[in-house]
Amino acid sequence: MRPLPATPYVYAEWKRVRAAFDYHVDFDRHYYSVPHALVGQELSARFSASTVEVFHRGERVASHVRSYQRGAHTTISEHMPQSHRAHAQWTPERLIHWGASVGAHTRAVVEHLLKSKRHPEQGYRACLGLLSLARQYGQERLEAASSLAVKLQSPSRKSVLSILKTGRDQLSQETPEQLDLPEHTNVRGAKYYH
Repeated sequence: MRPLPATPYVYAEWKRVRAAFDYHVDFDRHYYSVPHALVGQELSARFSASTVEVFHRGERVASHVRSYQRGAHTTISEHMPQSHRAHAQWTPERLIHWGASVGAHTRAVVEHLLKSKRHPEQGYRACLGLLSLARQYGQERLEAASSLAVKLQSPSRKSVLSILKTGRDQLSQETPEQLDLPEHTNVRGAKYYH
């Protein structure tokens, strides 16, 4: 019999991915950087329990330690373009200005999305997702949902989307004291809500 291999077999999966404008690829809702020159390109990614490797035309262009933290970014600084030229039109100031044009609460959500990431550019994806919600639901509803998200201390795109999908932004925001509750023994009354 021949000796066993020096390294154990590592199970891995392959997936086709596309480098987004922020030069990251998405796997299991975690974002891994690739060289910025590959923005828009279709790539192959190999994922094992401990590593993530990205290939372009059979050549490995990125290798990362796998992270299971959803919504986070793993970025190698060498992958970043100088001054982020690849998406210069999307600056934090432009996104904040857009948020302010919808309303003060939408601006607050945009600012939170940009500040919550290590590099503001990593928040662009969520901000542009918020922008698409304005097209889908309208600016008035987006501002109402953003207001509720800020009030609930959850100023994220996911929270705003949930509020819009469930229609909570269209519900009356009256406090229990303002509600006209019927007189009945099973109704607790306004004092119960304090």
